[in-house]
Amino acid sequence: MNLRILILPLAFILDLILGDPHVIPHPVSLIGKLIELTENLVRTMLRVAIPFEQKKGETSQKEEDNDKNFQKRETVGGIVEVILVCLVCCVIPIILLRLVYHLSIWAGFVLEIFWCWQLLAIRSLRIESMKVYDALYEEDLEKARSAVSMIVGRDTDYLDEAGVAKAAVETVAESTTDGIIAPMLYMAVGGVPMMFLYKCVNTMDSMLGYKNNRYLNFGYCAAKLDDVANFIPARLAGLMMVGSSFLFGFNGKNAWKIFRRDRRKHASPNSAHTEAAMAGALEIQLAGPAYYFGELYNKPKIGDPLRAVKKEDIPKANRLMYGTSIVGLIFCVLFYFLLHLI
Repeated sequence: MNLRILILPLAFILDLILGDPHVIPHPVSLIGKLIELTENLVRTMLRVAIPFEQKKGETSQKEEDNDKNFQKRETVGGIVEVILVCLVCCVIPIILLRLVYHLSIWAGFVLEIFWCWQLLAIRSLRIESMKVYDALYEEDLEKARSAVSMIVGRDTDYLDEAGVAKAAVETVAESTTDGIIAPMLYMAVGGVPMMFLYKCVNTMDSMLGYKNNRYLNFGYCAAKLDDVANFIPARLAGLMMVGSSFLFGFNGKNAWKIFRRDRRKHASPNSAHTEAAMAGALEIQLAGPAYYFGELYNKPKIGDPLRAVKKEDIPKANRLMYGTSIVGLIFCVLFYFLLHLI
């Protein structure tokens, strides 16, 4: 039997037991620095090509033309950024793995397990969300707001206890896709290099995919590529979470109902699938209006308010996330086996 089928299960177990290793820089942190460096380089080139300041005496039509040209160049610059970062994040792991495997098969095997372990986020997701629960349990709302602000992008200063708990549950639900299921699926398809490539795309979206003046054009390619990369994993993760609801003592029937009804209620084509399954399984309502950078966004509500959201829903969400991760692991190992059997 090909020993590489054991890489994902062993990395999964290591992540459950130890979480993220902090003795060396995390790959996602290094990818983030690469994205920043590349963005600065590309933007410097853009400034040379088209200056930001309007020249004296330009007509309004010429100003409009310059603005359109700059937007196009920003979009092209974003495409260049995506290509460069993806190449680096995929090629470097391939080269290093080949070198290490050439020296020793077992050394290469261990390196793949180590990298795969680093790129999973099961235990770390539980740890960070349970910090929110612990603060709420201590009845320290300010501490809870601070803890949840580390794992969500919304404004948290004015959230009440229910709002803080809901934000934490939503993060656990959404991160089940991009922090666990999607990386495992890409690992099953193309090994650790493909896993690195996915985390690269996902990190670029989180850093560049904002719809503001700075990133509306520059981050367009990164955001769309992330939508494509998560299209299948998000749907599979939602289905796995529904299945886990039946297996691990949650309301599976309601999870299936809400998943089918509300999984498209999000600006992103992928974000609501696990949120809908989670909301149904826990019999609560998620999403709805939220503030981002001081601006109110009227996001659709997901799920039915069969009861109020409570702090106890955070450990429940983590239990469902763990169950979904186990189902995902079994699926990915079987998929890898079948893929290499053909």
